[in-house]
Amino acid sequence: MSMSTKLVVVLRSDLELAVAANASAVLGLALGARLENSLGADGKDARGHLHAGINPHPVPTLAATGEQLRRIKALADERDLTVVGFNEVARGSRTYVDYLDRLAQTAPEQLEYVGLAVFGPKKDVNKLTGRLSLAG
Repeated sequence: MSMSTKLVVVLRSDLELAVAANASAVLGLALGARLENSLGADGKDARGHLHAGINPHPVPTLAATGEQLRRIKALADERDLTVVGFNEVARGSRTYVDYLDRLAQTAPEQLEYVGLAVFGPKKDVNKLTGRLSLAG
């Protein structure tokens, strides 16, 4: 089944495995909450056991430098794509209120992104991420 939309996760290439896994989970949860119909139907296995539906989109996980992440975020915002950024301000905050307070005092050019989740028309997402390599 060919989809007209695309979803990618782009992680900073220098992340340790545990940080990369955490960033992917945070980004997936945040993006999924923003998308309508983001889950496929529940399914049953051969013995009739129910399995909760999962996201029907393939989710390539790509690698980028910090500067590439900042550029992708800015371009995704300009193109009005759905983009979620996970940054070092969030990673270093103890609570969500602390994160919001610290974020309000951080200029956009000072944000160091750990990763991004980007969703939108396939051609637009490909323009921003098509030249990146797979993470790992």
